[in-house]
Amino acid sequence: MKFPFSFTFGVWAMSLGMTAPVAQTPAERLWQERRPLVIGHRGFPAAAPENTLPSFQLALTARADLTELDYHHTRDGELVVIHDFTLDRTTSATNVWPGKDLKVADYTFDQLRTLEAGAWFAPGFAGTRLLRLETALDAIQQGSVTLIERKAGDAQACVELLRRKSLVNHVVVQSFDWNYLADFHRLEPAQILGGLGPWGSFKGEKLSDDDKWLSPRWVDEARQIGLKAVVWNKQVRREAIAYAHTRGLKVWVYTINDPTVANELLDLGVDGLISDNPAQTWRTLALRPGK
Repeated sequence: MKFPFSFTFGVWAMSLGMTAPVAQTPAERLWQERRPLVIGHRGFPAAAPENTLPSFQLALTARADLTELDYHHTRDGELVVIHDFTLDRTTSATNVWPGKDLKVADYTFDQLRTLEAGAWFAPGFAGTRLLRLETALDAIQQGSVTLIERKAGDAQACVELLRRKSLVNHVVVQSFDWNYLADFHRLEPAQILGGLGPWGSFKGEKLSDDDKWLSPRWVDEARQIGLKAVVWNKQVRREAIAYAHTRGLKVWVYTINDPTVANELLDLGVDGLISDNPAQTWRTLALRPGK
């Protein structure tokens, strides 16, 4: 009987007192990639309504390495996929309920799933609904890795969901709230986390324009709380990116929709580009001179 190489290598390694290689999760495999990652921002919102099933399906079709989404907590504690704290911009809420600035957290998921969430983008998407985070994960994980951005709520709920679905390190979790990320790391130290920045203030300190650039300070802060990536806007320099790499962190940049800007950032050494159009990002990578 012939045994697969992985089995025979494992037996041979153990006979020499070596540890057999451990299978990597999808997120861990992405962490080993040397090429820049292509990350779909809220799916593929250049072509479909953001944070919806059609947008995620198009991101999968475009072969995005990571497909980003945002989540909030509903009034009854469900994790619902939507970017804004209010429902006005991307749903029919103001046509259904009185008032404006209608908060996601004020409604149950059963109420929210009755809303139209696609017609605002184009008539062909009429009938699109808001999704539970769990449902979005089921769809995205079939062909990509979900980049979960927490907008509101405690870390425990997301940790419990990932554990229940056996998705720890099959996804990546990020947030602008680094206290949330510190809590998440304490609860689930194995999970790969990314810290978003910059902010207007940090730990009560108002940041100057210079402070908002990625710097060793933010890299060291990220390392201290167990993050594996810093996820920044275009305020990055070559030296800070190189420093992040020496500290074992990746640098991803958002939201890059211009190929010229994308090439400038790639020349600086960034490890991933978050874009509304992941197909265009692939094209930019393919056409880079001498690459």
